[in-house]
Amino acid sequence: MELEIRSLIKNYGKKQALKGLSVTLTEGVYGFLGPNGAGKSTFMNILTGNLKATSGQIFYNGEDIGKLGREFRGVLGYMPQQQALYPNFTAAGFLSYMAALRDMKKERAKKRIPEVLSQVGLSEVAGDKIRSFSGGMKQRLLIAQAVLDEPKILVLDEPTAGLDPKQRIAIRNLISEMAAGKIVLIATHVVTDVESVANRILLIREGELLADSSREELTASLSGMVWEVTIPQEALEEISGQYLVGNVSREGSTLFVRVISENKPEKWAPAPVRPGLEDVYLYYFKE
Repeated sequence: MELEIRSLIKNYGKKQALKGLSVTLTEGVYGFLGPNGAGKSTFMNILTGNLKATSGQIFYNGEDIGKLGREFRGVLGYMPQQQALYPNFTAAGFLSYMAALRDMKKERAKKRIPEVLSQVGLSEVAGDKIRSFSGGMKQRLLIAQAVLDEPKILVLDEPTAGLDPKQRIAIRNLISEMAAGKIVLIATHVVTDVESVANRILLIREGELLADSSREELTASLSGMVWEVTIPQEALEEISGQYLVGNVSREGSTLFVRVISENKPEKWAPAPVRPGLEDVYLYYFKE
């Protein structure tokens, strides 16, 4: 199974949201990581047929998805960023409606709906109105509709948006459980959403692919560039003006500052520390 994105360009007037994006994906979990406005959602919307590319092509197993049409949409599951749910539907009723939109046979839908509700931990509220659901429950229901027809390609756009830490962990674990045998694409600007689940991480900025590697390779690329310095409060402005600063923690009047720099910040007696994916994000996106 292979999904090839070839020289994908998307223009909105004079603004170019995608600038020749090219990447080949096989079975596994991919984290499309970048700040808001990087082009992640534009790419997802082109892949799912909600937008048309200005130029470029996407191939599924060597065939243009535009020519495959309905056949490609049949292997695709999509979880949108917005919670596009009907508050007066029950969870089971919503999935039944989505099954009808996908032209699933009634007998198969009848079998799959309780299965996916069980997978996402919503069996006990299958008959409850969606209006009564928490944010985490709504996100799980959106995942349920995305996997209802057992897709081979699963596209998740900001799957943990607006959730608290406990709910984020639950959603990430759920994605890991459902990823077997699929190409899974997770678009997010939240590092922790992809840090533990993605086989490959793709860094995107202003419509361009900056890096495509494993987490280990990305963090190793910053080896010898991440430091912790101990400084007084009054030195923070000076060090922030000279270096890329990550985490800052305090003990009394003393600050412990994580610094990312290709040159050792000698003045503050730095101690080298092991790079993490957040350091990679800050380095590439300067945020």
